[in-house]
Amino acid sequence: MTTRFSVLDRSRTRQGQRHAEALRETVAFARQAEALGYHRFWVSEHHGVPGVAGSAPTVLAAAVAAATSRIRVGTGGVMLPNHQPLVVAEQFGVLESLHPGRIDMGLGRSVGFTGGVRRALGHGKDDAEHFGEQLAELLGYFTGDQRVHARPSEGLRVSPFVLATGSSARFAAEAGLPLVIGAYRGEDAMLRAIEAYRAQFRPSVWSPAPYVVVSSTIAVAGTSERARRLLMPEAWSSAYSRTHGVFPPLSSADEIDSLTMTERERKFFDEAMLGHIHGTADEVADALHALTARTGADEFLVTTSTFDRAELLDSYRRLAELTGVLAPAR
Repeated sequence: MTTRFSVLDRSRTRQGQRHAEALRETVAFARQAEALGYHRFWVSEHHGVPGVAGSAPTVLAAAVAAATSRIRVGTGGVMLPNHQPLVVAEQFGVLESLHPGRIDMGLGRSVGFTGGVRRALGHGKDDAEHFGEQLAELLGYFTGDQRVHARPSEGLRVSPFVLATGSSARFAAEAGLPLVIGAYRGEDAMLRAIEAYRAQFRPSVWSPAPYVVVSSTIAVAGTSERARRLLMPEAWSSAYSRTHGVFPPLSSADEIDSLTMTERERKFFDEAMLGHIHGTADEVADALHALTARTGADEFLVTTSTFDRAELLDSYRRLAELTGVLAPAR
């Protein structure tokens, strides 16, 4: 496949694990992803979420960039409504200055997970409505179009991306930026958003043409059942969050099998198991070719999480081999 493949790691904690361990594992995983030949390694922003250690993406991206040498490093993403654009520009300016030509600035418009988190951040749900203005201001600090001069950002060319769902894709099109999108509201909605993005795209100094990154969970194993079990820890965490209001650390598939779920938990768990690409190498290859044909994706951002890190790395290794990112061992 000629499509690029990249990695997003959210620094998920596992049962019995401290946040510090999860963060160190993210840095180690970045080195492994680089060795496997993946194009980018991104980290995320979550505040006040018990099962996620990744709360300061630019800080974590700095650690990842320092521990690697070739792979592009960035954020998937910095949630712009939570921050002042000047501060974001300065942070990415520092990253780009220290690691020139390797830094991606993935930007989202989500706000805090709960009302308490939003109040602690000093922002509300309505702040997301100003994303377009914030995005323009942020980019202006790099191009020198603002009255305030952001240093060392001004004149630098980080690579900006917009993380979007549904109608949010228009911000990427209007600003002439690459789009990162997943099928979070169903594949049909994603395909409509991609089509609209390409139709409305305005070439810019950042990108001369539309560029679509499809975000997806992809699990590859020796058998279809083994690949399906890789999805279970994240699916149960999602189901638990929707029924209890908090994300728990990831637990093993065996432990999840032993649970007696309520009817509501089972409903959300079954829903969370759907819509992912998983299976043997041949099955995943067929699914990826079909999804590429439907979306015209220029790149895939792989977002897989599971309890067993050795199995997770094996899945990424198998994916790298089947996509040609990594040549099979002789």
